[in-house]
Amino acid sequence: MRHRIITTTLAAVLAFAGLAATLGLSGAGARAIAPGAASMGSPTQLTADVAAARLATAKYVTDLPQAKADGYGIITRMIPGMGYHFLNPKVSGFDVTKPAILVYEHHGDTWQLGALEWVFTSKPATPPLPGAKYGTFGAACHYIDGTFVFKSAQSKCPAASPQTGAKFNFWHPTLITLHFWVWYPNPAGIYSGMNPMVTPFNNG
Repeated sequence: MRHRIITTTLAAVLAFAGLAATLGLSGAGARAIAPGAASMGSPTQLTADVAAARLATAKYVTDLPQAKADGYGIITRMIPGMGYHFLNPKVSGFDVTKPAILVYEHHGDTWQLGALEWVFTSKPATPPLPGAKYGTFGAACHYIDGTFVFKSAQSKCPAASPQTGAKFNFWHPTLITLHFWVWYPNPAGIYSGMNPMVTPFNNG
């Protein structure tokens, strides 16, 4: 097993479920690499990363209650072409086996894990995964029921969700996002933020 240090830091302090927490994307991050894996960017390494991520998160694939029991709480409702986002504020550093965010698809009573996600305040100098591609998510106010509104500063956040009246949860600045579609096929690519295959779930 090889270890790498990810130096990117999520500087914003997030208040999650009423408690202050730092989503610390800094410090040492472990990556599970198969013995003899080739250099950065090789298919062998990406295969090893996908395998490690799947092994670590298999327990969550169709078991959202287990994810919640392990500390993941809703931060967005369904974002079309993407999914529902659940954050674990206790996860710190980049570790391919410990995603900060789980992205679920929902249909009826069924929840299906689609992607893993990490966020950064700036683009990492060294890609944390081979060939990583990034997206962005604007500065936003989040509420405890998963609703959110885009605002440039926390001082501009309404005290309650404009959509539902839910209590304020936390605010974050503009973020760099990294999706990893290891549990649902994505013809747009394993790192694409949007996935056309989840369109049927958009209203689920």
